[in-house]
Amino acid sequence: MSHTLDPVIAGALKRNEAGLVAAVVQDATTGEVLMQAWMNDEALARTLATREATYWSRSRSELWIKGATSGHTQHVRSVQLDCDADTVLLRVDQVGGACHTGDRTCFDARVLLEEEA
Repeated sequence: MSHTLDPVIAGALKRNEAGLVAAVVQDATTGEVLMQAWMNDEALARTLATREATYWSRSRSELWIKGATSGHTQHVRSVQLDCDADTVLLRVDQVGGACHTGDRTCFDARVLLEEEA
């Protein structure tokens, strides 16, 4: 089923040259940043309509619903647009790992700078 983005929201978005906006995904309970993905208008519209996190796969050039094959789903609690209107923040209830590797978060493997003691 195709979903259409509300014209007010569509008019506010600042998309990149590929027609996408960045989506930062945060655990709604802990605040932990889980992943970053991309959304086109249909992915955002579907996410808003169903509360199932839906993204645009740049490598496959198709929509993907998080967890459709892995079972590692994201129930979307809220979606916010940043001040520049080029990034959305999804606050989700994550089931299983958020990363395609199966890890809880995509941001736990490569620490470039540690907090100071």
